[in-house]
Amino acid sequence: MSSPEVAVTRRPPSSIALVVNPSAGKGRSQEMLPEIAGRIRDAGHELDIWLSRDFDEAQALINKAANSGADVMVVMGGDGMLHLGVNEAVRAQQSAPTAPVLGLIPSGTGNDLCRGLDIGTDPLAALEIILAGTETAVDLARVGEAYIGTIIATGFDAMVNRRANDMRWPKGSSRYPLALFAVLRTFEPLHYQLTIDGVRRDLDAMLVAVGNTRSYGGGIRICPDADPTDGLLELTIIHPVGRPTLLRLMPLLYTGGFISDPCVELLRVRSITIDGPGLVGFGDGEMIGATPLAIEQVPAALRVCRPVL
Repeated sequence: MSSPEVAVTRRPPSSIALVVNPSAGKGRSQEMLPEIAGRIRDAGHELDIWLSRDFDEAQALINKAANSGADVMVVMGGDGMLHLGVNEAVRAQQSAPTAPVLGLIPSGTGNDLCRGLDIGTDPLAALEIILAGTETAVDLARVGEAYIGTIIATGFDAMVNRRANDMRWPKGSSRYPLALFAVLRTFEPLHYQLTIDGVRRDLDAMLVAVGNTRSYGGGIRICPDADPTDGLLELTIIHPVGRPTLLRLMPLLYTGGFISDPCVELLRVRSITIDGPGLVGFGDGEMIGATPLAIEQVPAALRVCRPVL
């Protein structure tokens, strides 16, 4: 499906509020901060820097930055940190048209939001996009009061996400293959009650994933055709299969090649409600709660720095 033409605004910033998670990417943010700050100042921009020590402080600092009067609020960290940035930026932009545009610098282990917005995974390249001042409005998924930029996972994938989040070792994206095999040993298909654009469906599935962008888990393209500018969500259903088939599909998830398998169903939707016994949802890698989950697409919800493609 071709993407609609996206309006691009060029407005190089004069002031930047930068919120950083220093521990992201095994300390990658901390290591890169001097160069990031130096490039911003060398380009002649005013810069305020806030360093967060934990989740609660990060949320408070991002809220302050979103309401600071800066031209751009830049959030630097992993997908969890960027999730906070997305939500605070949306609320600020809804309240005031002069609120900062959001800039994203990936420095975590997954960086799926920046992949999905075509920003990429290189922190310095992401900074150049911000300094160029190109911004567009992108869609988001909304679940209750939360906005999701990437994927909402509710099945096998959500269980793997939860298992990986609970693991103390190893660090980084290498947790996911270990968590996957741990979950796979005892996993059975789950029962879903779905309401898709007002139409009810009851089914069993390995997973039901809802995508605003393409990937989660560091490049797993579970919603390979999702486009954050088309006003639609991509719904991926993997119907019940045996463990050997699921293992065979796993490598294909990184390329999107799994979609040709008969067990895979892809739909384009505007809204979906997901319910079922014992199901929980993860969005942007963070737990968003137990079902039922009412998910809707919000077109052009967020002004964000993006490259011109």
